[in-house]
Amino acid sequence: MLKSDLVLRIHRQNPHLYMKDVQKIVDALFDEITASLARGKRIEMRGFGIFSVKFHKARTGRNPRTGALVSVPKKAHPRFKTAKEMKERLTRQTD
Repeated sequence: MLKSDLVLRIHRQNPHLYMKDVQKIVDALFDEITASLARGKRIEMRGFGIFSVKFHKARTGRNPRTGALVSVPKKAHPRFKTAKEMKERLTRQTD
């Protein structure tokens, strides 16, 4: 599903809202999730899942082609863990 599809579905479920307002709400939600993750915070949405960030330290790696040592900078990787309710709903729908 694309973000535009999500906006359209929300708008269809809530015809009293203007499309541009639904777009602003979806953008605000994604912006806040991104900003919270950037601050190292964890976002928990009951029944849906948990967004978090895992940090990997800087290290020295090796170029597999030349064998030369390479400096690998620290990285932040976003994670998502599905909630138990979500897993159960998906399992029921695939059966």
